[in-house]
Amino acid sequence: MEALGRREPELYGTITAAELDAYLIGQHPGDELDIRYTNVEGEAISWIYQADLGDHDGLVMNPAGFLHEGIALRDCLKTITMPYVEVHMTNIEKRGFRSATASVADTMVAGLGAHAYVLGLAALRTILNR
Repeated sequence: MEALGRREPELYGTITAAELDAYLIGQHPGDELDIRYTNVEGEAISWIYQADLGDHDGLVMNPAGFLHEGIALRDCLKTITMPYVEVHMTNIEKRGFRSATASVADTMVAGLGAHAYVLGLAALRTILNR
């Protein structure tokens, strides 16, 4: 996510990863958020398994570039017991992309820029309160 704010600002806006983190924490002051970024699929898989075995209630994730061929990530998500909400800043369908991981998500929020993460966390809360 180090490119967030610089990469294709016409699609993703100019918000940086640090600004996005602060925004999410500000929007959800009572929640304990474990925010992580990686460009390594295996690292993401390890984190997800650790979170599922630990005390995390759920996962809100933007699979980013892994959405194209993230089969190993999808297989990991199929095995976890905590709910998973997939988030995309852009409307990936409109851009002609299919997510390899969306089929195992409890729901998806897309196309609302950085606010998609806020709504993703709200969606997770809704799922947990069912």
